[in-house]
Amino acid sequence: MSKHGGNRKGSGRKPKIEELELIEKLKPLEPLAYEALKQGLADQDYRFVQLYLNYYYGKPKETKDITINEDLPLFID
Repeated sequence: MSKHGGNRKGSGRKPKIEELELIEKLKPLEPLAYEALKQGLADQDYRFVQLYLNYYYGKPKETKDITINEDLPLFID
């Protein structure tokens, strides 16, 4: 059997129970996290504003400007 491909130990998404356990551990910190976000927004720290807007509206799509400065043939014989 090939060493590449197929199921590998530790690959893929974590089991749902692990996610739920992590959420339960983080739950008591939720008010503190919201207060820190609120304070960062009040201080007009751009990082907090950017974080808030990314989660609220979603990240903007990235665009790439591709310019070619010389004419190259599409096919080389």
